[in-house]
Amino acid sequence: MQDTTVETVFDVITDFLASGPTPEALLAYHLPDDLQTRVDELVERNGEGQLTFDEQQELYDFMRADEMMALLKAKTKLRLRNNS
Repeated sequence: MQDTTVETVFDVITDFLASGPTPEALLAYHLPDDLQTRVDELVERNGEGQLTFDEQQELYDFMRADEMMALLKAKTKLRLRNNS
């Protein structure tokens, strides 16, 4: 039996956050290479108007996750600055 489980960007990020990263690790976080490659592919194909509905939803998930991480990193930087 083959495992067909696909980790979403939210799975990967929540696994990272659940590991209790330090503020510095949080600020340094970036998507694993395989997910970043997938984002790049989706963005390129989106520019060419070639995404399926499911791929559009996947790209939207990446965008939402990126916005969330940017906000989390900004708040972490502010907290570090205020605690210094």
